[in-house]
Amino acid sequence: MVQGASLDAMSGLEVRPLTLSRWDDVATVFGCRGDDAAWDWCRRFLQPPPEQTNLPQERRDNRAAFHSEVANAPVPPGLIAYLEDQPVGWTRVGPRDELAGVRGNRALARLLDPDPGAWWVSCFAVAPHARRDGVGTSLLRAAVEFAFAHGARSVEGHPVDVMALKTGPASPSAIFTGTLAMFLAAGFTEIGRTYPSRPVMRLAV
Repeated sequence: MVQGASLDAMSGLEVRPLTLSRWDDVATVFGCRGDDAAWDWCRRFLQPPPEQTNLPQERRDNRAAFHSEVANAPVPPGLIAYLEDQPVGWTRVGPRDELAGVRGNRALARLLDPDPGAWWVSCFAVAPHARRDGVGTSLLRAAVEFAFAHGARSVEGHPVDVMALKTGPASPSAIFTGTLAMFLAAGFTEIGRTYPSRPVMRLAV
């Protein structure tokens, strides 16, 4: 079991791997978005870039695909955060090589060398009532611990630098890959940017 450290206003936060027995908990974190089978269910980067697939997003049953993934994965595909035994957050973390959407991203390819030991943190979701309380950073730190425990040599991500945005405050859906502040707080280092507001972050073992 991965234990999440308390941060700021958070106390008693615990982070656990997503197993099939916790399926209802991750669906609870996703909230009303989980009612739509075509919503990405944090599987966006498992798919090749749009120009490399002929299947429209609206025809994909991502809920069923995610359920099957959780049921059959030899290593849980992510972690759930609990506060007082209630699910409040989720993050996906796994080997970068398993994410076709990362491998096929030309902007990322300019910054990333092939590395089977690199893991990628690709998605965060935090329940509305638990936002701005450090849940995302706790999940990220736990994801690093989880990745290293499973043989990762480094952990990477592609968050949003909200201070570099020119369109005003970002909505939660716009920062689902995390924020630069979260990654810096967890000890990551910037290795480059694909866009002025999109740093690539890395933390080596």
